[in-house]
Amino acid sequence: MLDKKLLEILVCPVTKGPLIYDRERNELISLSARLAYPVRDDIPVMLEEEARELSAEEVEQYR
Repeated sequence: MLDKKLLEILVCPVTKGPLIYDRERNELISLSARLAYPVRDDIPVMLEEEARELSAEEVEQYR
């Protein structure tokens, strides 16, 4: 699980917007960029090329 303080300061590297932590999928979600950044070994991988695109259904799920 990610540290709460770390989650408070992390932002999307593409949009500089807020992130939502999805514990089930172990990803950080950027709704504004429609990207999901993986978390590996409790370390967020904040690279656009490592992120996966969110479907429209997924974006609605997080709103």
